[in-house]
This record gives sequence, structure tokens and C-alpha cells, in this order.
Amino acid sequence: MMQNALAGALAAQAALNAASQNISNVLTPGYSRQGVVLSAIAPSVGDPHSAGSGVDIQSIRRFNDQYRSLQMWQASANMGESAAKQGYLTQLEQVMSASGSSISGGLDKFYAALGAASVEPSSLALRQGVITEAGAMAQRFNNLNRVLSAQHASINEQRTALVTQVNSLGGSIARLNKEIVAATATGVNPSGLLDERDRKIDQLSGLVDVRVVNQNDGAISVTLRAGQPLVVGDSASVMSTEVQLDGSQLIKLSFAQEKFTLNGGSIGSQLGGLNEYEKNSLKPMEDSVRTLASEVAGRINGQLAAGFDLPDSAGALGQPGKALFVFDANNPEAMLKLRSGVLAGDLAFALDAAKPGGSGNLQKLIDIQSQPLAVPGLGTVTLSDAYAQLLGRLASESQQNQSSLATGKVVRNQAEQDWKSTSGVNRDEEAMNIVEYQKMYQANMKVIAIANQLFDSTLAMFN
Repeated sequence: MMQNALAGALAAQAALNAASQNISNVLTPGYSRQGVVLSAIAPSVGDPHSAGSGVDIQSIRRFNDQYRSLQMWQASANMGESAAKQGYLTQLEQVMSASGSSISGGLDKFYAALGAASVEPSSLALRQGVITEAGAMAQRFNNLNRVLSAQHASINEQRTALVTQVNSLGGSIARLNKEIVAATATGVNPSGLLDERDRKIDQLSGLVDVRVVNQNDGAISVTLRAGQPLVVGDSASVMSTEVQLDGSQLIKLSFAQEKFTLNGGSIGSQLGGLNEYEKNSLKPMEDSVRTLASEVAGRINGQLAAGFDLPDSAGALGQPGKALFVFDANNPEAMLKLRSGVLAGDLAFALDAAKPGGSGNLQKLIDIQSQPLAVPGLGTVTLSDAYAQLLGRLASESQQNQSSLATGKVVRNQAEQDWKSTSGVNRDEEAMNIVEYQKMYQANMKVIAIANQLFDSTLAMFN
């Protein structure tokens, strides 16, 4: 009786300790609740009248559903991929649609100035208005090009920072693997270490899409979704970025003697989202804007070369037209600009050198607006429609990504709730457990007291 009650009291005390640990960590992020696993001790051999030898504390159990943890990490990766792209999509959409920076608005004003000049082609004031609007249109191209270049630079910086975080988290997980294996081998409860490791994996899944496999010794292996290793046992890979000649970055992974070159499809989450946006959205937009600027400059300059300018003196012959624009794809600050020293009289609006005040060539300049041109990603479109289609495609992509991000947040929240239903601490449940374990402890102590009384009574019989 005494042995049974003592075992019961110790079991109740262990259960109370577990419950108090749960309550003290009710607000700790990623904490998995714990509980004692009890089993009845069988009666001693040769004692047919014994009900049993008390209760045994088999282990301290950590309540954790690996499947729900995996679901939560996968949801984090999906949400991270959309979140990484949305900031850049929103910024670019706002810049391209703003009335003060829209290239479409600049083209409209430039052609409006050409239309106004067609009323009186020899007017220097109207000609100067064309030059002014041409400069403003070029500035809009340059402003957008600078935004695109700035996004490239920002993505490179963000990518480098994310790679550093991935390496740090991978190293922490490898260290925790080693500590967990050692704790398990020596019989120490590794629950706290397991919780910390799961938190690190959750943070890592927000940076790259990971796959986690449990090992028999308590360690885990972490890989990218295409199979490249990030953590194996107590060893972690090293991720790095390498700048290419065109300014872009390659992501490389080194593990032991193996080296991998990663692409966006094998990474996922935030890092993969950045790669996907840069490859599928930013670079195509950059190519389209540069093509559009090149076509505007080339076609207008070419048509001006076919005309004749306005001479300084009456009766003089017009001279062959000169270029209005200078295009340089390699100049991020001034991709498109006016030719240095261009004057109002330089605009070759006439088709006949003997009639320099004519508007034959001016009309051909106006017609360029409706001419077809090939733009990457759009096919053959007119100059007036090209920018609107680029903006429409960007807006559609942004809207789809916003929808994916909203869905990702809902899925992540639901995955967290599912995880909490198994692993989270419930205040009411723990309060009830404490009351029950307290009663269990008090009852066993009462049995011990009764056993002592019986023992004393038995001794008194022989005195």
C-alpha cells in the first residue's frame, strides 16, 4: 500500500510539474504542451492477492503532430513567395499608372504638341512646345527606367540578406540536431530543444521552401523542394550569391564537396518569389520599356531625317532634318534624351526643301503614333496602345498575386490553428488538469497516512 501510494504521489507531482510548465509557457511562440505518460505496474510475481505495484511514469510526452507542422511550414513558404513579389508589383503599378509619370500621358502630350504645330508649322513658339513635350516624354521614360533599375538593386540587396538568414538558420538547426541527439542518448527531455528547432524551421520556411525528414536518432534532414541539402545531421550547407557580368545574381549552394547552382523554381518562398518576379516580371518590363523608348527615338529621328528644317532667313532652302532624340540603353539615368543643342528651327516638318514652312513631314510624324511595332511580351501593337497593354498586364499580374497572397494568409492562419489544436496550451484544460492532479496527490498522501496508522497499530499490538 505504501509503495503504491508513494508511486502515485510521485506521478501526480510529475504531472503537476508538466502542467505548471505548460501554463508558464502559454504565450511562448511555438511552445508544444507536455504531459506525463503513466502506466500501471503489474503485481509482483508469486503474489496472487496483489492488485498491482502502483504507477510508473513512462515518459514526458511532447504533444506534436508532425503532419500539422509540415502543413504550417508549407503554408508559410507559399505565403512568403507571394509576399516577396507584392511590394515590387504594387510600387511599379503605382508609378506606371500615375498621371505625372505615365509614359502614355507623355506620348499623348507630345503628339498633342505636334498636332498644335500642324496648324502653323513655321511658328517657333509651337515648335518649341514640341521640343518641350519631347523632353518631358523622355524624362518619363528615364524616370520609369530608374525605378526598374532601383528595383533590380533592391532585389539584389534583399536576396543577399535572405541568403545570410538562410545560412544562419541552417547553422542553428544543425547545432540543435547535435544537442537533441545528445540529450536523447542520455535520457534528458529534449522538448525545449525540439520546440526551438521547429521555430527555426518555421522561420526558414518563410525564406525558402523546405522539405523535412525525421531521422531515427532524433535529428532531422532539411532540403530544398528540388532535393538540394540544407541540413544533414549536424552539418549545414552554405548558400551564396554571385554577381554576373550583366549585374544579375546567381544563387549557389555548397555542401561538403558538392556545389549546386539554384534557380527560382527550386527555391520557393521569399527567395524564390524574388527570383520569379525578377525573371518573369521585372526583366520583361525593362525590355519592353527600352524597346518602346528605342522605337520612339528611332522612328521619330528617322522620319525627321526624311524632312527639311526651317531656315533662319526667308527664301533660303531647308536643310535635311537632324535627330531629335538620343537613345542609350546602357545609361540608366538618361536612357532617352534630347539631342544636345536642338533648336525649334531644327525640326524638319517640311517634305520640300523649297517649302520649309510646309507640314508634309509633320503629318508623317503624327502618323507614327498609329504605326505597328513589335514589343517583347506584347507582340505587334501600335505605339499608342503599347504602354496601356503593358500597364494592363502588370495590373492583372498584381491582382492575381494579391489574391494568392490573401489565400496564403488564410491557409497559414488555418494551419496555425490546426497546430494549436494539438500542440497549443489550453488554459482551461490545464486548470482542470491541475485540480485533478492535486486531488490525485492529496489522495495518495492520504493513503500513505492511513498506511502509517495501520503500521503503528500493528506495532502497538506487539507492545
